[in-house]
Amino acid sequence: MPAATNRRTTVRRAALPLLPLTLALLALLDLRQELQLLADHFTFTALWFAVISHPLAVIVLLVTPDLWRRYR
Repeated sequence: MPAATNRRTTVRRAALPLLPLTLALLALLDLRQELQLLADHFTFTALWFAVISHPLAVIVLLVTPDLWRRYR
């Protein structure tokens, strides 16, 4: 009976982390109209409305740098 070997499987990672990139792009697509509105006429009320009406997209954009570091 052969001795049990402890083989570690190596996970090949992409050169570009796809999960954080995909999440960031989807968040920007979700905020596209709000960002266009803010670019045309910036008000703090419009900024607050964008944050309140799209909380998941804002959180994804805020944690994207950390996700980028984790998936490298």
